[in-house]
Amino acid sequence: MSRYDHTPRSGADRANLYDEITDKIIAELEAGRFPWVQPWGKATAQAPLGLPQNASTGRAYSGINILILWGAVVQHGFPGQGWLTFRQALSLGGNVRKGECGTTVVYADRFTPEDEKRRARETGEEPGKIPFLKRFTVFNTAQCEGLPEDIAVAMPPPPSGLVEPRVEALIKATGIDFRIGGDRAYYVPALDHVVVPPPQAYFEPINWHRTALHELGHATGHASRLNRDFSGSFGTRKYAFEELVAEISAAFCCASLGIVPTVRHADYIASWLEVLREDNRAVVRAASQASKAADWILSFLPDADGLGAADDEREAA
Repeated sequence: MSRYDHTPRSGADRANLYDEITDKIIAELEAGRFPWVQPWGKATAQAPLGLPQNASTGRAYSGINILILWGAVVQHGFPGQGWLTFRQALSLGGNVRKGECGTTVVYADRFTPEDEKRRARETGEEPGKIPFLKRFTVFNTAQCEGLPEDIAVAMPPPPSGLVEPRVEALIKATGIDFRIGGDRAYYVPALDHVVVPPPQAYFEPINWHRTALHELGHATGHASRLNRDFSGSFGTRKYAFEELVAEISAAFCCASLGIVPTVRHADYIASWLEVLREDNRAVVRAASQASKAADWILSFLPDADGLGAADDEREAA
């Protein structure tokens, strides 16, 4: 019996962590709330709009960790998006206040079981790998004391006057074939072009930009870019999964650009729930792919730092 077979608790813990995350997202969707669209600007969300980041390294969190930390900011009314591990707070000369409860974030990776390594040696094939999550606990800077002033102070939101021109410039910079016209927004994978109605077709002009970022999110999946699976036809789980990726990607892009995210396709909620209930890893994969999509798009900003999606949650360590 292999070492992997002797460690069922580790396997159970990995499965439980996927279940915990998935169950929480399902509960939010069932309640009519979308974890990637938080109530920014309301009394429950005191923090400025933006992506959560590690206050020590300055690196933005990615994937499912964004949804987890946004949820914590809203739930607890934290005033900022900065987070630290217990040790990082100490290394900065501060500490986590006594009695504070941290927030669990995750590190995604893969490992090869011993029996799979043995099989690969015997057959000469590449060994298969199993995805897993590790837990890490982080604390909002508001839960700490004694931190340097530049760490403890929340970053202000970006000036509103810069948002729309940056989005328009970003669309051009991506080089994606982006067409304005018609009465509906969509992306055509076979022809690799995006179509979005003119801005005047939207009741609120800012919704044109939100829609554009959603469709650009789809376009990142083209074979020449991130090469996602577009084989699912309308109504299938593959189709629903791709819509989920584009929804979350657009929310990440909006937050990075100072635009309050909104839900573009709330009518897909039933199909998203079906996908999540069938596969407890689906929301983690969707958030990871959404981070990669948003990171690809935002890399075309002149001053872009990106989301760090390529690290696949490794900043949590």
